[in-house]
Amino acid sequence: MASSSLQLFSLPPPSPVQKHRPSSSVIKCISTSPSPSSALSTNGSTPLPNSILSSPPINFSAKYVPFTSIATGSPTSECYSLDEIVYRSRSGGLLDVQHDMEALKQFDGEYWKALFDSRVGKTTWPYGSGVWSKKEWVLPEIDDDDIVSAFEGNSNLFWAERFGKKFVGMNDLWVKHCGISHTGSFKDLGMTVLVSQVNRLRKMNRPLVGVGCASTGDTSAALSAYCAAANIPSIVFLPANKISMAQLVQPIANGAFVLSIDTDFDGCMKLIREVTSELPIYLANSLNSLRLEGQKTAAIEILQQFDWEVPDWVIIPGGNLGNIYAFYKGFKMCQELGLVDRIPRLVCAQAANANPLYLYYKSGWNQYQPIKADATFASAIQIGDPVSIDRAVYALKNSDGIVEEATEEELMDAMAMADSTGMFICPHTGVALTALIKLRERGIIGPNERTVVVSTAHGLKFTQAKIDYHSKNIPGLACGLANPPVEVKDDLGKVMDVLKNYLDRRSS
Repeated sequence: MASSSLQLFSLPPPSPVQKHRPSSSVIKCISTSPSPSSALSTNGSTPLPNSILSSPPINFSAKYVPFTSIATGSPTSECYSLDEIVYRSRSGGLLDVQHDMEALKQFDGEYWKALFDSRVGKTTWPYGSGVWSKKEWVLPEIDDDDIVSAFEGNSNLFWAERFGKKFVGMNDLWVKHCGISHTGSFKDLGMTVLVSQVNRLRKMNRPLVGVGCASTGDTSAALSAYCAAANIPSIVFLPANKISMAQLVQPIANGAFVLSIDTDFDGCMKLIREVTSELPIYLANSLNSLRLEGQKTAAIEILQQFDWEVPDWVIIPGGNLGNIYAFYKGFKMCQELGLVDRIPRLVCAQAANANPLYLYYKSGWNQYQPIKADATFASAIQIGDPVSIDRAVYALKNSDGIVEEATEEELMDAMAMADSTGMFICPHTGVALTALIKLRERGIIGPNERTVVVSTAHGLKFTQAKIDYHSKNIPGLACGLANPPVEVKDDLGKVMDVLKNYLDRRSS
């Protein structure tokens, strides 16, 4: 049995989604006077909230600024309202959402911890969402009635005891299962923010006819679901024959207009960027930094689930590379606002068939070159020209981070290992677990260091890959951990013989 420090930190599941509207006495972020429901503590520190309906009595705000100003720490006069439809800076670079940190710092870390913790698992709209429970840090100026949410987030952080002890010699290994979400992937965390903002813009009569994305599967599922909930048209560009049927059926079922295009993800991304520059369709890919504001809440959740103790390592699969920056941003905000005193080291794990960041890292950050990604079972990260390459490099450099890769054999074997301990993970999590195995073998991650592996999607989306593996039906792969069914005649004696052989092998 685990020690007291290794208890299961799973959050209670959210209650059924009900829009319990706050009463008229609720203080929203637009208030400029002190909250009557909050009182200064006896030691004169920041007032703590008395209920989840309390919001800090400050005008919080956020804006778009060029990412280069964040990366270099240099001030800039270039900024845009979040209500503007803009994806790139004047120089053509990435944008980032910058919060008014001075306003947020008027409340100390203990206040924010108490406020966020008080909202977990509640049904009061919109705080029951793992994303919107951090509304002040995500999209502070949006009205609650404009939010489109399925109470995403609050995903399970579980102790991977058997995998840790059997395969990597660790007793403090955890898996953050972001695939236990509304559409079965972490993409829900960002899409609730983006679609909510589109909902706001349409109510402001901005000329938007719909929302579009290029996708390798999960982005389209999240986009189509949230747009369907808000009655907003969604347009999806998918690479033909390169995603699983389980991923394809989600946007179709949600009523999206789906274009299956004879190209790869990078080709779809090029097309959707061109289309959204010509038509009033809002771009939903992670080039749009609003998505990252939702995704960063998974990092904050990890800290909450560890009672605000910081893990040593967090390992994240990387394709278009927005998520590694989102996790960094979530951890860094918690450090800057006094909730924790450090951030974990980050590891970005890539498939060897789609590894431009890994190659850049191995060059000592001296030479970046986009590549033509080859087919990989980790299809959601089959990206050779990632949009968020600069964001990822910044996050890794500022977290003493590492990039590792996984071959197809390694990632499929790692998935089979995890499944054999009861996880049933996606191939992308297999990539992250491969990175863990390699870093443990080299002694970079110690046996007693608390490590979190981020699982990005539900294994049920990749059943064909699992069937092919356990059927040993993958050319070029040994499928060494395959566990195919044993065919037996309808005869008691033969069944008994097979069972005895199996039990003998198990006991030897």
